[in-house]
Amino acid sequence: MNIFDLLIHDVEKVLLNDVFLDETNKQQFVQLIKEHNYIQELTKYGLPVNNKILLEGSSGCGKTMTAKAIAGALGKNILILNLSNVVSARIGETSQNLKQVFDKAAREKAVLFLDEFDQIGKARGNDDKDVGEMRRLVNTLIQLIDYYPEKSLLLCATNHPEIIDPALTRRFQLRISFKMPGIKTLDAYYNSLLARFPQQFQNIERKYNISFAEAKDHSFTLIKSALISELEAKEEQKVIV
Repeated sequence: MNIFDLLIHDVEKVLLNDVFLDETNKQQFVQLIKEHNYIQELTKYGLPVNNKILLEGSSGCGKTMTAKAIAGALGKNILILNLSNVVSARIGETSQNLKQVFDKAAREKAVLFLDEFDQIGKARGNDDKDVGEMRRLVNTLIQLIDYYPEKSLLLCATNHPEIIDPALTRRFQLRISFKMPGIKTLDAYYNSLLARFPQQFQNIERKYNISFAEAKDHSFTLIKSALISELEAKEEQKVIV
């Protein structure tokens, strides 16, 4: 398959300060960025640079945004795996597709982001169907990760770390957990999200115990409804006049 079809072409620019992270996670990502900015100096002292990171946690809590922000901070291209196109009915083709993507990331010294990593890194033996095929795919992944060059960065994201093969999870130097945001964090996110809208649209009902993505969808739905109602009222007023 053409390499173009194996990737999701997302050009959104994200700053690390735009991502709502708890302080511990933020410091780990700042340290990661600094390591790659000073990679030559660290290498002179024989110090390894972390370049294989597993992002764990609920959907919609900022894993993809974080990957984009890290790529932007490093001035690197981000290659996002198109999982639906990479996975083939024939496991050999899936392995070859993955190799193409890894090779491109290595050549470009890019950030490679593999979302839903558990779908291709499922533990060998967890699935009675095609166990041998899955074993070969995981073995391919292990090799690709082992030989992934230090000047490139691999970020893998999963909502289900417990089903990933242990041989794969051992390859990651960092495992960073993304938790559902608390009330204080969500309020800060709502404030940031709503600041660009007129005051009459900012006083929406806020929902909690949800992810950032859900909070964004909730806010925009209410704002659109309020804006449409306002526009309809103006149209009705014109007709009356």
